[in-house]
Amino acid sequence: MAITGTYNFSFKFSPVFRRDVTPASGNLKRNLDLKRLAVSSEQASTSSSTTTETKKFAENGRMWKKSGEEAEMARRVNVEEPERNGKSLKDYFDEAKDLIRSDAGPPRWFSPLESGSHTPPSPLLIFLPGIDGVGHGLTMQHQRLGQIFDIWCLHIPVEDRTSFADLVKLVERTVRSENNRLPNRPIYLVGESLGACIALSVAAHVPDVDLVLILANPATCFSKSQLQPIIPLLKLLPDQVPFSLPYILRLMEGDPLRMAADNLVKGLALEPTFGKLSQDLLTMSSYLSVVADILPKETLLWKLEMLRLASAYANSRLHAVKAETLILSSGRDQLLPSQEEGEKLRLALSKCQNRRFDDSGHFLFLEGGVDLVTVIKGAGFYRRGKYIDYVSDYMPPTPSEFKKIHESSRWIYLATGPMLLSTFEDGKIVRGLAGIPSEGPVLFVSYHMLLGLELYPLVAQFMIERNIVLRGIAHPMMFMKLKDGKLPELSTFDSFRMMGAVPVSGTNFYKLLSSKSHVLLYPGGMREALHRKGEEYKLFWPERSEFVRMAARFGAKIVPFGVVGEDDICQVVFDYDDLVKIPYFRAGINDLTNEVVKLRIDASGEVSNQDIHLPGILPKVPGRFYFYFGKPIETEGRKRELRDRTKCHELYLEVKSEVENCIAYLKEKRKNDPYRNLLPRLVYQATHGFTSEVPTFEL
Repeated sequence: MAITGTYNFSFKFSPVFRRDVTPASGNLKRNLDLKRLAVSSEQASTSSSTTTETKKFAENGRMWKKSGEEAEMARRVNVEEPERNGKSLKDYFDEAKDLIRSDAGPPRWFSPLESGSHTPPSPLLIFLPGIDGVGHGLTMQHQRLGQIFDIWCLHIPVEDRTSFADLVKLVERTVRSENNRLPNRPIYLVGESLGACIALSVAAHVPDVDLVLILANPATCFSKSQLQPIIPLLKLLPDQVPFSLPYILRLMEGDPLRMAADNLVKGLALEPTFGKLSQDLLTMSSYLSVVADILPKETLLWKLEMLRLASAYANSRLHAVKAETLILSSGRDQLLPSQEEGEKLRLALSKCQNRRFDDSGHFLFLEGGVDLVTVIKGAGFYRRGKYIDYVSDYMPPTPSEFKKIHESSRWIYLATGPMLLSTFEDGKIVRGLAGIPSEGPVLFVSYHMLLGLELYPLVAQFMIERNIVLRGIAHPMMFMKLKDGKLPELSTFDSFRMMGAVPVSGTNFYKLLSSKSHVLLYPGGMREALHRKGEEYKLFWPERSEFVRMAARFGAKIVPFGVVGEDDICQVVFDYDDLVKIPYFRAGINDLTNEVVKLRIDASGEVSNQDIHLPGILPKVPGRFYFYFGKPIETEGRKRELRDRTKCHELYLEVKSEVENCIAYLKEKRKNDPYRNLLPRLVYQATHGFTSEVPTFEL
């Protein structure tokens, strides 16, 4: 058990709208042709932004596109990655301007062109817009979302005066209709501000439907908004006074352009060039008139009144919401106290998680640095069926996702200077991972270092050198908590889930091996990762051979390996045995342990001690981590032989012995490594380049 851790394509919509979505309408038709807007092929073909050959074809009355353009492969990480849209804030305003140009009629659904790239049966994603009502709030996310979701967006015309209650009914009818049509697929409701209130209300009305809510800066806290005092002022002003959202921005803190840049284009802070920043600030000033067209005074007043009612209604129904919910809270939201509200909703809803975006503004999905697909993957919220399947629903990290994870933890990599050895089937030892089998299933078995310190450099190096995702068998604490307490938030483990961690269970182990994965298993689990003083490199494995028979069933290669280096990083000075003698710490250990699912309750011996605690550690000047992967052990063709418990146990003991031998080999060999300590490695890299490979002992 491991502690483990684009395409720029402008398009317009022809005025082919649904006619059966007015609040007074009856049952929704099932004809998909009427549920979405058609895409004009003439406009698509004349788009000036098309730079590669694009292929369009019609299916179910809808135009889809397929791009022949392939994303560049990341350096040494051979993972194909779909490009982001290549769209910007300018595209949002251009598309919004086109859509509201001849905007009349009731609220209606449309599906963006990019939605055609998903592989059925994909979950349905329904986007519910905020106060703007345009429905293009996910325009910068469409390309990636469209590969894993069937996307529908709600458009509320500028002059439409459908009440909040009728909007809820409209979405509820759509949800029930689609659930009846495809009852086994989940329906995602993605809402921002006002749309989040609609999503919560719908979820309260249809507890029998499998819904997943993703709510960005919900307006359930509208009573605390800076917009709340504006309502009486809007009512008093005569019609001759040009008062709309740009003017409201001026009444709030700061200059409107600065606020617009903060709230809408926060991602530009990461852009290296001043020219790009100037261009987008010019875009903001140029399109304030579009904002005024989207929200003229009468519409703005209507929407603000709707927000007040929507907030009160949604708050009164929170107790009835049973759907899985992910709250996305911005730290620099000038319109709503979103982070405070996110925490309130997390505690109020039964199955809710919160993700904070401290440097983001109110319009989260329009920021260049926010990727909704990455957020969903990291939170473990993507599933195609009633329950998440950690094997079939898993999507490996793209190069950009891996790069972000790698850079955020690069200090561990630099401080430990990992050196990896592997063994070919003929027994030859080489530096690097060339001896690792390419084809699965492969089961890697080892000793778990203190606090799982070896995990990051191990998993990262497999991705960098071999483009192999190690699927670590992980403690359930990374995926769920039984109650709130002192343990880290689940968001702490998002990168582990992104990199393939799977909660420990026989079912997941079976699925991983059957799918020919490369699986990482630590039989000593928590007991080794939280070992006592003087127990470095001591194995605490169960008496029963837990993994051998399963590996043999699928003919998996078992690769025992050893890792050393924790004693060059830190030293345990205050362990579990010391902590339990002090009543305060003993009570804290009990509280922590009761927050998570208990494991190995039927096991005997030291391995059954799975109490969660944090030992007292004295850090040292970092040394070096060494990994040695032994010769792969074949189980192919031994299924019948290993049904015999004696034979099975013999192989189990052989694997355990090989792990101990690998550890002993590394402990002896590292004595001859002139770069074992941090300072010599830094000197070497300073003279040879910080990307150079630091030498080690002779093999």
